[in-house]
Order: sequence, then structure tokens, then C-alpha cells
Amino acid sequence: MGGDERLRRYRDKRDFGRTREPAGQSGPGGERPRFVVQIHDARRMHFDFRLQVDGVLKSWSIPKGPSADPGDKRLAVPTEDHPLEYEDFEGVIPKGEYGGGTVIVWDHGWYEPLSHDRKGRPVGFEESLEQGHATFRLHGSKLHGEYALTRFRGSDGDDAWLLVKKGAARSGGHGTPDPRRARSVTSGRTLAQVAADAGEG
Repeated sequence: MGGDERLRRYRDKRDFGRTREPAGQSGPGGERPRFVVQIHDARRMHFDFRLQVDGVLKSWSIPKGPSADPGDKRLAVPTEDHPLEYEDFEGVIPKGEYGGGTVIVWDHGWYEPLSHDRKGRPVGFEESLEQGHATFRLHGSKLHGEYALTRFRGSDGDDAWLLVKKGAARSGGHGTPDPRRARSVTSGRTLAQVAADAGEG
């Protein structure tokens, strides 16, 4: 499936005459696959975790956010693929639009695919996601180290995933910061400051 076809669901949900979110162009991106974590103060506060895969950003909504503590297992609910340009999106989605609310870029960087089969042979990252288990190493401003995404069948019958930091669990380790106090890695602003700036603009 081409990037444009993958973005159909994303585009169908949005009125680009009202929202400043990018309409998106499909493309290969750079040499290193990118990732971004955005905090989204919508109807429910959550973190959006996105990995560049085959010309789009594969996306998961993580209510509690990714954790640097291997003892934390974070629920990750898959959402529609997003365009690569979404990595840089920060601002306010208008009320009444899909996902209406404030977005900041909490972390971004690149990642190394690490998935292997049972015989230790490398597996393509998209294939590993299709098989339901993918491992990767994040190189971000805030998140570092090896993580795994594992699919399971939720109580409602829909697919969900767990995002877990690899390694030994730490007692008293810090997970994810308070999203309302967290600052953007690109602008240094909080959610409240981005919302206030948009109101003044």
C-alpha cells in the first residue's frame, strides 16, 4: 500500500481549511527512521507515539505516556497513520475538529530497528509490526535505549499494544513527567503556553 493510500484515513478525518495540521506528502524520509512523541491535550490527555515506517508515521495513543522505567508496561492503542511532516506539528487543533486540543512535541529523534526472528536473523521493521512484536532503540532528546512494542487482543476484542522499556526494572524509578508541566523539545513551551499563544495570535 502506497503512502498516499495509507494517509487516506488521516485526511478523511480532517478539514484542512480549519486545522493547521499538515495534509502530508508520502515519501521515504531521511536515511535514519524518525520517531516523535507528542503530548495531546484533547478530550482526554494522552501521548502520541509515532515511528517512521515506509513513508508514514505509524501511530499509537499512549494514555500514560512512554516510560523510561522497564517496570512500567504502557498501553498503546493504534491510531491512523500520519504524514512524516507531523513530526514537527505543534499548536492548537480547533474545537470541533477531530482531535481538537493542544499539541506539543515532547520528544523526537531517530530509532534503530532491532527485530530478529527466532533464529537471530534480522526482520524488516514493518514485517515485525505485522507479526505483532517489534524491538528498537530510541535516540531522542529525552528517551534513550531499547524498547519493545507487543500486540495483544484487548478485552473489547480490538488489537492493542504494550510499549515497554527493555532492561531490569528499577525501584522508585521515574516514569513519565506530568504532561501539564512538560515542555516541548522544540519550543520549550508547555501546553498552556502554546494554547495561550494561539489565543493571542
